[in-house]
Amino acid sequence: MIDNDQIEPLLTRVALSDRKAFQELYESTSAHLLGAAVRILGSRAQAEEALQDGFVQIWQNASSYNPEKARASTWMTSIVRYRALDMVRRTGRETPLEDVQEGAPPESTVWHDAEQEPRLQPCMDELGDSQRLCVSLAFVEGYSHQELSDRMGTPLGTIKSWIRRSLAQLKECLER
Repeated sequence: MIDNDQIEPLLTRVALSDRKAFQELYESTSAHLLGAAVRILGSRAQAEEALQDGFVQIWQNASSYNPEKARASTWMTSIVRYRALDMVRRTGRETPLEDVQEGAPPESTVWHDAEQEPRLQPCMDELGDSQRLCVSLAFVEGYSHQELSDRMGTPLGTIKSWIRRSLAQLKECLER
């Protein structure tokens, strides 16, 4: 993915209905965004559909992007991620959690902002294996608390506690 400083001007031009800027934005970011969708859906075909839906939304809502609230790359990733999560809710998960060994997240399970926020990965590394896995699967892969509980064989209250404490620990770490 190109540097955020290059994405923002393109997004500004897209907000003015500049088709050439939209094409440049797509060419520069689509591979990265497709990867994020594939990680959630486990299916390239479904990921391509989520990517297409995401870019339609980016085109339609570029004028609502606010650089004070989020980086352009984060904003775009969130749009595609939400499209993918909507598809998971509609069609069900493609990649079963049983394939994930506790404490050893698969390579496809990546905290999506780690590239965009280099401070995040060291904070994630401070979490215990189970907590890191739960946070990653919940916020990147879109698993619900109940789904994590059922699939990991861990009580729902424990899952909720792990995620709540992990988010507090991440916030504290990022504020240092």
